Amino acid sequence: MIRILEVVGLTKRFAGITALDAVSFTVEEGQILGLFGPNGAGKTTCFHCLSGFAVPDGGRVIFDGREITGREPHAVARAGLARTFQIVKPFRNLTAAENVMVALGHRHYQGRVALLGSWRGRTTRRQALDLLERVGLGREADRKAGVLPLGMLKRLEVARALALEPRLVLLDEPLGGLSHQEMQATSALIAALRSEGLTVILVEHQMRVAMALVDRVVVLDHGALIASGPPERVRSDPKVIEAYLGQDAAMGAF
Repeated sequence: MIRILEVVGLTKRFAGITALDAVSFTVEEGQILGLFGPNGAGKTTCFHCLSGFAVPDGGRVIFDGREITGREPHAVARAGLARTFQIVKPFRNLTAAENVMVALGHRHYQGRVALLGSWRGRTTRRQALDLLERVGLGREADRKAGVLPLGMLKRLEVARALALEPRLVLLDEPLGGLSHQEMQATSALIAALRSEGLTVILVEHQMRVAMALVDRVVVLDHGALIASGPPERVRSDPKVIEAYLGQDAAMGAF
């Protein structure tokens, strides 16, 4: 398999606290990698460093053979790495289609003037509708994002990320706060993305559902990597069980 991402010794500190402590892992093209760990483990900080929302204090991020360490978010996105956010923040007064259309215009934005109108064309709308159909929101295209329930907003986040034409997408808790039915639908969407050839890194606390999705797992605890490998092996690792507050809690989570 082709290695699409290599993270080498990634380190990030905040006010003397080490949020990431020389974390290293790789991702193969077409995989779903689970980036797991208890609260405060460093997962979101890792996503921030990979996607350009935080500059690491040490280490390297190599994507598709090119170093992207410390690059701005827009440059990382243009390189082919997109992300979603745990707390979804769409343009609430725009429709679902318009939210995706804004993202589709990313390669044409050259300044403030371009932002005013370059994303509203018919071709762009047709592309947005196709992406909404892809994530199961075709019927919601003309609804304002501000009235959509959380499950739909999570899928709208995915559509906006896909609009950036990524080769790798970082999904930050796409199942968080969803009903069982919504989790099943979103899980099916994530599996479909992999079948289409997209590479995914998944941060998720819904462990039972997530473990069934991922090909490999990386587990962080207090900023350090404590386990990596196939889900079957990682779920029984003593360090992972300890990190999840005891064997009973870990077995219940997994």
